[in-house]
Amino acid sequence: MLSRVNHKNFVNLIGYCEEDEPFNRMMVFEYAPNGTLFQHLHVKEMEDLDWSARMRIIMDIAYCLQYMHHDLNPPVAHSNLNSHNIFLIDDYAATIADISFLPQDSSKSKSSGNNELVHSTLPPLADVEINVYCFGILLLEIISGKLQYSEEQGCMHGWLTNLQAAKYLNDKRSINYMIDPTLKSFKNNELDLICEIIQECIQPDPRQRPTMKDITSKLREVIAISPDQAIPRLSLLWWVELEILSIEAT
Repeated sequence: MLSRVNHKNFVNLIGYCEEDEPFNRMMVFEYAPNGTLFQHLHVKEMEDLDWSARMRIIMDIAYCLQYMHHDLNPPVAHSNLNSHNIFLIDDYAATIADISFLPQDSSKSKSSGNNELVHSTLPPLADVEINVYCFGILLLEIISGKLQYSEEQGCMHGWLTNLQAAKYLNDKRSINYMIDPTLKSFKNNELDLICEIIQECIQPDPRQRPTMKDITSKLREVIAISPDQAIPRLSLLWWVELEILSIEAT
């Protein structure tokens, strides 16, 4: 599954280790020196992201999801899209990681009378509509700096359905209260568009949600970052990856 996704904003799988004695299974991914989006939004010791950096990250994620949903046949949906799985590389470009195709405890089995394994029904796989919903939640997390879940506010989904939050999304005069207090400035036209897209992404009926192609097109009209501009700068550790690939080839 990972080998099918070949996009500059998707974390590259470099190789894997498979040993039987001692038993060992390990996957090797490209290094992301600036940690995760979650850390920069919620860990005080990490460097704060300004508005332009957050808009760049939003576009990086959008272009990658558009590629996964529309350029691949069949489409590939991310299995757990959240800020923990968004990694930032040298120039703070965002790269999406997906290493949880088989969720923990999702497959349980029991032994039947004839000693055959009867597997319980697996939960439905992630699909593109769920990705769009998660992208909307991720947008809200990026602009508000709020955790998707905390003991104080509960789940962000519940916060969204709260009338006060709905007011923030619709009333431009109140929208400033949503903004992450660590942000020193922001662009009103970009914020208005993001709030509009959030509303569209979190529609209860998946059929009413926009596609990632629609979302990317709308974002690009206001946030003028092209796909070429979203491509990450070449990592300073490119030679390490090249060396590993060269050894693998020989």
